[in-house]
Amino acid sequence: MKLIKHLFLVFAIAVFFCACKDANKDTTTTETKIETPSKESGQAFIKDDESKPTVLSIAIGSKDHTTLVAAVQAASLENALVNAGPLMVFAPTNEAFAALPEGTVENLLKPENKDALANILKYHVTPGNYSKDFLKKFKKLGQANNAYVKVEVVDGEPMIGGAKILASVKAGNGIVHVIDKVLLPPTE
Repeated sequence: MKLIKHLFLVFAIAVFFCACKDANKDTTTTETKIETPSKESGQAFIKDDESKPTVLSIAIGSKDHTTLVAAVQAASLENALVNAGPLMVFAPTNEAFAALPEGTVENLLKPENKDALANILKYHVTPGNYSKDFLKKFKKLGQANNAYVKVEVVDGEPMIGGAKILASVKAGNGIVHVIDKVLLPPTE
């Protein structure tokens, strides 16, 4: 009986040492490739076909918002528009941008005007997820650029900074209100 106990003890010790020896082996034989981030990195560039579209993907998918999308890209604000939110985006149509004085859009899209463009675009974003009818309860909204936009009710319809809401599209991270005018932040 003692012999069996001794053999069992020797066997257990041998297994223990073999296990420890294998655990100390260097098993890192695979290479790790580190990729340099491209200009298009971050949440905005993750492909996702299953969840509800973000406010950004709604704008990208709209033929009436190509100027807005170009401006968002020029200002590098893509990742901000895919955040969890909720975000309310007042999205001017291409026609709204075309109504600005000639050369305004082209000038704002220049790299040296990136900060001014970002300020204007942030003036179109509000934290929240309010329907067109619920917006009638407000007098002003705090925008992402730390300014306020006036809300008025004209003929029973909410007007945001003088812009009429043409349509509203729910998004996974908020709502997009399509508007007929580009909102310009107040100058100080």
